[in-house]
Amino acid sequence: MGQVTARSLRRASPQAWQQQPAWPSLTPAAAQRRRPPQPPGTGSARGLSAAAPSIHFSPAARSLFDEPLAIAVRGLGPRQQVTLRASLRDETGELFQACARYQAGDDGELDLARCPALPGGSFSGLEPMGLLWALQPQTPFWRLVKRDVQSPFLLQLEVLEGHREPPGRLLAQAQHERAFLRDGVRRVPVREGRVRATLFLPPGNGPFPGIIDLYGTGGGLPEYRACLLANHGFAVLALAFYSYEDLPKDMKELHLEYFEEAVNYMLQHTQVKGPGIGLLGISKGGDLCVSMASFLKGITATALINGSVANVGSVLRYKDITIPPLGFSVKRIKINESGIADIVDALNNPLEGPDRQSFIPLEKAECRFLFIVGQDDHNWKSEFFAVEGSKHLQAHGKEKPEIVCYPGAGHYIEPPFFPMCAASTHLLVGKPVMWGGEPKAHCEAQIDAWQQIQAFFHKHLTGKPPRTSSKL
Repeated sequence: MGQVTARSLRRASPQAWQQQPAWPSLTPAAAQRRRPPQPPGTGSARGLSAAAPSIHFSPAARSLFDEPLAIAVRGLGPRQQVTLRASLRDETGELFQACARYQAGDDGELDLARCPALPGGSFSGLEPMGLLWALQPQTPFWRLVKRDVQSPFLLQLEVLEGHREPPGRLLAQAQHERAFLRDGVRRVPVREGRVRATLFLPPGNGPFPGIIDLYGTGGGLPEYRACLLANHGFAVLALAFYSYEDLPKDMKELHLEYFEEAVNYMLQHTQVKGPGIGLLGISKGGDLCVSMASFLKGITATALINGSVANVGSVLRYKDITIPPLGFSVKRIKINESGIADIVDALNNPLEGPDRQSFIPLEKAECRFLFIVGQDDHNWKSEFFAVEGSKHLQAHGKEKPEIVCYPGAGHYIEPPFFPMCAASTHLLVGKPVMWGGEPKAHCEAQIDAWQQIQAFFHKHLTGKPPRTSSKL
């Protein structure tokens, strides 16, 4: 991969992600200073004495979903063994849970930033955010998404006695809100011409660097990534393109003129800083961003998360241009003993034969590219697409793209602390497919990729380094 600079193709080290967010401190002295009777974010089991164990969060009652959360338990017995269980329900009522086994210190305190989890739970080792990234659905093939960003997820934490299975009696419990909208961020529904979208604007007068955010074949209007990105100073348009309100019910055929309307809406918006905007897309949204950057004006920076440089899954039309979808063969789909499909080899090679017509002419783009790559992506060969895209750009005299590869990361690289989804139903395949990834490595990749994406857009949309992380 000599065509990519050393800076461009970076394999994230397991330690690198830990340097990104500053972990909140929960020192005993600090905990005592902020220890009024049962404030929000602390809790003991009902009916126990004042000396009963209690849970402490920092921030105390509410934090942004992409922020680290410090968790500690105080008032345990010396070296007492306990099980911590985290629970969270999505808007459909689906339950996600994770548990971990711990042993308190000699002083009866347990700080997840200092105490490693013992074997036998959802994870082991020193994992301050393990109870969040290890959350798993009780129903198989269910992926955690946020449907209404105006309400938080409610995290329930329980401290249970011992390491038995099932765990012993309840010693303490507490709740914490994981929010998506920072105070002052404006959520603006957009119904402008044919455009169906939601615009998120940071606090203040602006103008702000603008980004259009696209998801993949799930359809609808996912807002949570756009919302979290707006918390960091960007004007972000979450854009629907099918299966939403009066948009087409399927994506057999997509017209780039629709996306051009959305680009022009952003370029003309008084709160969006020109002269160009950024594009962010994952999966099918990634190759749509490549097509937008290649054919439309006003695009300065394009970031792809496990995206393709060939048109996939639908016919794409723009004026008199038609790009057919990349061919595939169901014979190359493997089904494992659990009935889960591995589709990583299903697509044809866009460099060969008639499938070359599906390769998007990204050399026409007048923007900089960032490829975020999960090297264990089982949806398709994301690293191959990134490398071939880089070769193609350089062969036409264009700037080398930035390529950031993450060993052990799967397809759905989401904002930080979303639990990895190993498999779920693929709408185009019609059955559960494996997305790839190893939970801990995937979590680390999400934290680092989030920083990489923000730094990329700050650099190319504002010419300035990113700001420090925002608070509620």
